[in-house]
Amino acid sequence: MSRVIKTEQEYELALEKAYLIIQEEITLDTKQADELDLLTLLIEHYEETHYPIMPPNPIEAIKFRLEQLGKTPSELSKILGARSRQSEILSGKRKLSLSMIRKLHEFLNIPAKSLITAY
Repeated sequence: MSRVIKTEQEYELALEKAYLIIQEEITLDTKQADELDLLTLLIEHYEETHYPIMPPNPIEAIKFRLEQLGKTPSELSKILGARSRQSEILSGKRKLSLSMIRKLHEFLNIPAKSLITAY
């Protein structure tokens, strides 16, 4: 397949073909490796168009990142200020300000796109 995937059936066929190529032992700079690269790009394009993944809710993104880092929600007050502010944000009672978004992005490395999503 060397053209844009337009239908679900073409998508399924591309997935099957990619799976079959992956099962073989291929080396770089071969026709099979090039074909797999192309299939991967075509499949990704189709998935981005037909199955977009929306960014997470900002509160869920914060909680998830804290969990990943092994931090407790109370440690947010070191970044955002007063403990009550941290509690209000995590409960959804207070919206994130631009300065809070910047701090969360800088200190927790949360993508800004995830923090500016409406909630």
